[in-house]
Amino acid sequence: MGERETAGFADDTIGRRIAYARKLRGLTQQQLADRVPCSKSLISQVEGGHKPATRSLTGAVARALHVEVTELTGQPYRGRTAATDRIHATIPDIREALVYWDVTPGRDVPPRPLDELRREVDRCTRLRQGARYVELGTALPSLIKELITHVHTMGGEDRSTAFHLLTTAYSAADSMAYKLGYLDLFHIAVERLAWAAGHTDDPLLPHVARMRRSMAFVASGAYDGGLRLLDDVRAALESDRSDSPTLSVRGTVHLRAAVLAAQTNRATLAWDHMSAAHELATRVRVDTKDYDLLFGPTNAAIHDVAVAVELGDADEAIRRGAGLRLPASLAAERSSHHYIDLSRAWLWAGRWDQALQSLLTAERLAAQRTRYHPMARETVTRLLDVRRRLSPQLRLLARRMGGFAA
Repeated sequence: MGERETAGFADDTIGRRIAYARKLRGLTQQQLADRVPCSKSLISQVEGGHKPATRSLTGAVARALHVEVTELTGQPYRGRTAATDRIHATIPDIREALVYWDVTPGRDVPPRPLDELRREVDRCTRLRQGARYVELGTALPSLIKELITHVHTMGGEDRSTAFHLLTTAYSAADSMAYKLGYLDLFHIAVERLAWAAGHTDDPLLPHVARMRRSMAFVASGAYDGGLRLLDDVRAALESDRSDSPTLSVRGTVHLRAAVLAAQTNRATLAWDHMSAAHELATRVRVDTKDYDLLFGPTNAAIHDVAVAVELGDADEAIRRGAGLRLPASLAAERSSHHYIDLSRAWLWAGRWDQALQSLLTAERLAAQRTRYHPMARETVTRLLDVRRRLSPQLRLLARRMGGFAA
């Protein structure tokens, strides 16, 4: 990658997109700062590339400018060749599959038996946890259509089972769509999840579905609405039940609320939620797999770092995260996100080598997750800007992010 090519990558920043959208709205930096609200100097530094844009600032600016968050992040990040764009080639088929919910898809081949589809759902869960989105996107369309056929043609316990499997498939679809920046598709998938959850015999699943819908508020920069939704879910779950699934859902609600509170710069509220999450993690004692939430002591520790990062406290994030050893059994999607967060903290602290090494660790764990993550790309952009001499590792990482071939 030559200097011209890296310069092009560095020019493609959230800050530059904010400046473009602001000018399109006819606003000065001061007027935008008043609407966010934040300081004019922060807007100036972000637009000029002297300070990276945080998720919370990006969401707040999107709301102030009345644009989609993805207009500022630049998602979805498309490839320039068939090989580098194939992660996106599955999206139209997923979109079509989500259209079928109140009508049976017309299929020449009958759906596979439920036992076989259960194994396919388990495989998709592993693909999702491993952030293997090309394979996941290839598998989901047929899986969703086959399960929809079953829920429209079966009755009794089999129908409830099909709906239960469908919730997991929808959850994988909403996760993939959100992470790749297809927010319209994410909204559809999360609504389908709520619909399917309501037709199962599992009393916790509707609460899990509502909790996942809190990300819709994050996608819109409406963090207060997301917090209110999570408060409602938490109130509905308050009980004397101490079984692992209930504790896992309650704990995950606190983790999500902590991050949302941090994104609105409410430090006390964020750490209060983290304290509650740690108390519940102590009660479950191990990292659980209930509803694919992976709640437990490890995930709570990861969220400590995430909360500190969202609060902009690099020192606290490094203090909590630098010595954290993640088990090899932890889902790659989750562990890679931790190292992406840690890279942001190292960047803010001026520890550029550590920031790069954290990103490389994240990429080694989950390449597709890391290369398509807005904050990972923003960190690389900032590293390209501050380093006078670009290391081969940084050059190659920027190249892989600019055109990813799985």
